[in-house]
Order: sequence, then structure tokens, then C-alpha cells
Amino acid sequence: MQKADKLTSYKVVVNHEEQYSIWPSHKDNAPGWRDVGKQGSKEECLAFIEQTWTDMRPLSIRKSMQPGN
Repeated sequence: MQKADKLTSYKVVVNHEEQYSIWPSHKDNAPGWRDVGKQGSKEECLAFIEQTWTDMRPLSIRKSMQPGN
């Protein structure tokens, strides 16, 4: 791991398709991404995503596969 990663605080962000990522907490979010509320080390944020993002399919795909669609 690079030294900068150990010193950088990250936040978990999510987009409109409910896809998760991490972003340096001192930077503004990329367009289309919003804060989830989790902030910490890179490892902590990635662990949060691993526990939270259990279905990798984009939201639009999940919705289209529901009965009646």
C-alpha cells in the first residue's frame, strides 16, 4: 500500500444505479455520485462496500428483472 493511501481519508459514494465506490473525503464528489455516510481508511470503506453492495447488477437491470416488468 502506498503511504498516501494510509494517510488519506476516504468516503463511500453511490450513484443512481446503486453502484458503490470510494472517493477521497477532501474532494467534491464526481457528478452523479452522492455520499453514503461512511468515511474512514481505504480498507474500512472497501469493507463497508463489500458488506453493503451484495448485488452487483445496476438498479435498472434489477428493476427490469422483477415480475411484471
